[in-house]
Amino acid sequence: QVQLVESGGGLVQPGGSLRLSCAASGSIFSINAMGWYRQVAGKQRELVARITSGGSTNYADSVKDRFTISRDNAKNTVYLQMNSLKPEDTAVYYCKAGIWPSGYYAYRDYWGQGTQVTVSS
Repeated sequence: QVQLVESGGGLVQPGGSLRLSCAASGSIFSINAMGWYRQVAGKQRELVARITSGGSTNYADSVKDRFTISRDNAKNTVYLQMNSLKPEDTAVYYCKAGIWPSGYYAYRDYWGQGTQVTVSS
């Protein structure tokens, strides 16, 4: 069974940094795009950053020049390096990946369980 497991969240002061990781495990044939989303209570989940299987990236305007998304295809893992963190970055961060499970017939979307990031002094 395919699953995504996130790690790296926590409490950080404004201006600090955190690195999130998300590892896909299980019987996987192929992984397409991977991305990070975030959600604040009472608001819609929003895209933070996305990376294709070929390495092309796109970012939300609010995180450009501060966050960097990367992936290690050999480890089926996507990372989010977050620098110059602001209080408004506080949210639950979710990993999402388009995965083709072994023995299946197409890609399908999988979500991680979420990891809390809190930026506060």
